[in-house]
Amino acid sequence: MYPRTFDYTAPSTLEEAVGALGEDAKVIAGGMSLLPLMKMRLFSPETLVDIARIPGLDSIEDRGDHVSIGAMARHSQTAASGLVGAALSTAAALTGDVQVRNRGTTCGAMAHVDVAADTPAAVLALGGTMIARGPDGEREIGAGEFCVDTLTSALAADEILTEIRMPKTGPGEGSAYDKLGRRGGRSDYAVAGAAAWVRKSNGVIEAARVALTGVGAKPSLAEGVGEALVGADGSDAAIKAACERAVDDITLLEDLYGSEEYKGHLAKVYAARAVKQALANI
Repeated sequence: MYPRTFDYTAPSTLEEAVGALGEDAKVIAGGMSLLPLMKMRLFSPETLVDIARIPGLDSIEDRGDHVSIGAMARHSQTAASGLVGAALSTAAALTGDVQVRNRGTTCGAMAHVDVAADTPAAVLALGGTMIARGPDGEREIGAGEFCVDTLTSALAADEILTEIRMPKTGPGEGSAYDKLGRRGGRSDYAVAGAAAWVRKSNGVIEAARVALTGVGAKPSLAEGVGEALVGADGSDAAIKAACERAVDDITLLEDLYGSEEYKGHLAKVYAARAVKQALANI
């Protein structure tokens, strides 16, 4: 199927790009998420604003107190970067196929908020911050507030996600991501996936975040798991008990790839796997 007709503009600066936005415009970077939905006519913007020609947006940089991922940094760059946490580099490496990873962008996947995407779960678990540029300047949006609903972010219609700022991995910290893909392996969208970040000291977990994807209406923090892990010793029994709370505050959605019961079971399994690997990555 072909998309409906639309206007196309390729500005050379962020200011021009922001000025071209409005209620009936969409930003396009790699287009790996947006174009398929346009072909299915689930999205029919009047204008596409292509930011690919704007210089300076394609880097991943150490900024001292955080790592900056630019709006045009590709999944393949994020996967290969030694600067980002293991959860995010793994999520990027498991996103789609080679063509998608070489074309699609980390910021684009975050802005799209697909129910089964890999990147948002990792950014949630790692505590990333989104930088949005609009006509009134920049604003920061925490990952927990950014994912609003299915295919809906906290970005305003006249804002562009220009950067993701990720905390740097500190002493005693580890992270991981794991999933079951729709084709039975670890590729493709997630039937269920989990990202975990933990900080451990003196044999005790001091802090933890676990995020899920593929099981609900949006990628979400499994806050009950994080709470249950704090103070635990990181043993298999402690992890299993904590991950029983994986879907406490998440509305499970049945789809072609599994019932609510199945999705709930997978959420617990993959949450436990991610936590164990995160502890192993410390």
